[in-house]
Amino acid sequence: MSSTEISIEFPLADQAATEALAARLAAIVRPGDVLALWGDLGTGKTVFARAFIRAWSRREEEVPSPTFTLVQTYDGPGGTVYHFDMYRLTAPDEAYELDIEDAFAEGISLIEWPDRLGPLLPAGRLDIRLGHGPVRGSRTAALSAPGAWNPRMKEAGLA
Repeated sequence: MSSTEISIEFPLADQAATEALAARLAAIVRPGDVLALWGDLGTGKTVFARAFIRAWSRREEEVPSPTFTLVQTYDGPGGTVYHFDMYRLTAPDEAYELDIEDAFAEGISLIEWPDRLGPLLPAGRLDIRLGHGPVRGSRTAALSAPGAWNPRMKEAGLA
């Protein structure tokens, strides 16, 4: 990792802590941002995405998992959030059918299973790696991104 990149780790004691982290990040995103949610099944990717979308939209709306639709969109005060679940992709090029280019250019993209995008995954993204914590029900989050994210991470009290 170069000196211009940032890397931060957080313990997440429970689901509320995951939701609080998501809300802090929702406060600093802007159109064109890509957040890649990494982690095994059950590590909180969908919990994070739901909390992020609700905080960003400032509405307590239903946020279904896009497991079968592959993408759900949410309009809000700062544009559109695209919530992708790439688990069912068999090849990166299939993402073009989901308007991923528009999402990357104009929207805010939350991507579960980002590894399925291969070379289509933008380099300037914020990686959020969620894992199981040492105590039952706890999680961990490791955030890494290019240095351009640093001022916004400081604004959110995360750096």
